[in-house]
Amino acid sequence: MKRTNDQEERFIEAFNQYNDALFRHAFFRVSDRQVSIDLVQEAYTKIWVQITQGTIVDNFQAFLYHVLNNLIIDFYRKKKSSSLDVLSEEGFDPVGSDGEEIVDNAEKSQVMKALEDLSKGDRSVIVMRYIDGLPVKHIAAVLGESENAVSVRLHRAIKKVQSKFPN
Repeated sequence: MKRTNDQEERFIEAFNQYNDALFRHAFFRVSDRQVSIDLVQEAYTKIWVQITQGTIVDNFQAFLYHVLNNLIIDFYRKKKSSSLDVLSEEGFDPVGSDGEEIVDNAEKSQVMKALEDLSKGDRSVIVMRYIDGLPVKHIAAVLGESENAVSVRLHRAIKKVQSKFPN
């Protein structure tokens, strides 16, 4: 029973630590504030149920992103309308964990357009790495791929985005 209590405490710590980042991730992917809130809440609910049933989670961050990504995929399977243009219309302003802006306002729409042109998989790794700040190791765990495969995908996706901008 002690192990379950330990998992429950770690769950609460993970909630406090990753809630904002998970919301940003979901919002960046689905472009709807309420849907993002619902998806993050559903991810926490699913994980809580698993923990209370005895599941041991070693890496809460990776597990949370994995569950959330699956929920986002399910959302898009149910509803096929959304784009990154909605983000710029709603004034979405991605910020890093230290509060600094990631992208200068003048360049934001260009970057969003370049990201929109990427495949969902490439866009996902870019968002997880540079918006959510996840290390490659955690992205690999979320996607069920090797760290090398994720690094290669990141490198190629960055090259695609860079090709959209003149030097």
